[in-house]
Amino acid sequence: MLKKLTKAQQDSILEHAIEEFGDKGLAKTTVSSIAAASGVSVGVIYKYYKNKEDLFQACLNYSMEMLGRVLEEAIRDSASFREAVERLVHVCRIFPESHKGYIRMYHAITMKSAADHAVDFAKKIETISARTYETMFSKAKAAGELSAEIDSHAFAFFFDNLLMMFHFSFGCDYYEERLRIFLNCGDGAPPDGDGLEHALVTFLCAAAGIRS
Repeated sequence: MLKKLTKAQQDSILEHAIEEFGDKGLAKTTVSSIAAASGVSVGVIYKYYKNKEDLFQACLNYSMEMLGRVLEEAIRDSASFREAVERLVHVCRIFPESHKGYIRMYHAITMKSAADHAVDFAKKIETISARTYETMFSKAKAAGELSAEIDSHAFAFFFDNLLMMFHFSFGCDYYEERLRIFLNCGDGAPPDGDGLEHALVTFLCAAAGIRS
């Protein structure tokens, strides 16, 4: 009989699986490669997950729980709309530093290899962001910071598109290089993260009709 894993050991399997899915995509990742990366046997993986797709769903649920916490913490107790935007933009920049596999896994979901699950994944992931922004915009409207004429749903979509691209720019090789090209960094020079945060916050707040 296989020994029951602790919560920490189960989380470790999910963390390693997220890295594998992020690097190789859903189609090319195997249970054996995840087991090897996690330092456990394939049998242990199958004790907890019936197949690779089930494990991928668990990874997605695990990462969504973290996403929900991160977004909620970013806007909690924000004194103003600008402060909430500043916190969200900062989180989008620093999160990939320690969770690059998460960003790559999200990006892999949009690829053809995950097409059969794309709609389900989109509903699960994007609903969290949409609800967060709805709460944020409603609070700002009630405080008189945002015009009541702003379409909260459309604005949330555009708002999230910019944050998502900013997020990818610090976690995916293609988008990291794209960022350097647009900033004319060259030679793989790192971008000025603080300057970019300020520029994006200024842009988002201006779009919402809020000036410094």
